[in-house]
Amino acid sequence: MRVAGKMAFVTGGASGLGRASSLMLAKEGAKVAVSDVNAEGAKVVADEINALYPGQGYAYRLDVTNEAQWQEALGAAHEDMGGLNILLNNAGIGGGSTIEDTDFETWKRVHEVDTDSVFLGCKYAIPLMRDHAPGSIINISSIAGLIAGHNMAAYNSAKAGVWLLSKSVALHCANRGYQIRSNSIHPTFIDTPILDPMAEHIGRDELREKLARQVPLKTIGDPDDVAYAVLFLASDESKFITGSEIKIDGGISAM
Repeated sequence: MRVAGKMAFVTGGASGLGRASSLMLAKEGAKVAVSDVNAEGAKVVADEINALYPGQGYAYRLDVTNEAQWQEALGAAHEDMGGLNILLNNAGIGGGSTIEDTDFETWKRVHEVDTDSVFLGCKYAIPLMRDHAPGSIINISSIAGLIAGHNMAAYNSAKAGVWLLSKSVALHCANRGYQIRSNSIHPTFIDTPILDPMAEHIGRDELREKLARQVPLKTIGDPDDVAYAVLFLASDESKFITGSEIKIDGGISAM
């Protein structure tokens, strides 16, 4: 019960890292507001939580690029759960290629979903979290936010923005005495639906093997590898950690 009594809001909670983290937080005692643009998928996960841990799962539709929906969903979750003290900004997309081959619409869309959403989430969650401190903001960036690739111009830029925004939020909250921490998580290849477009071309097993060859540990990650880091940052075990980043990359950044 490492987060017993806490109240979490998770974006992109219908699948992948969001689903795994929602289930992990609920298993360890938190109430969890599962949000996703896929409202039906969010409800499935909330129902899954409630089947295991009655009364701990809630579902909300949220397009993370929509400012008004952020305000509405956070307000509803705050009322339904009786407060809010964990925000997991997980929703994100890939997209784009090299700087020359990425069109401007794709560039804007990747930044809108991956970076603007984190700005909106932090901006509107912090005022709700203040009265339920201590609190924790956890932003899912990527190892691609720290290490660039020649064909990831938009994604590199967007995820790097999440990294430094997390630090700015941490310093802001510390400066105001809010007792709200902010940190980022930087995974490498994790077996989630974000790999589906690539898997369509060569098959999932072949893709896993290909990606694993790039990782010193010779494997790719599972969603729970990230969910355990989310749990640690959400819990009071990490009470002296803010403005930091956790790399979950199998050793890639050590090379």
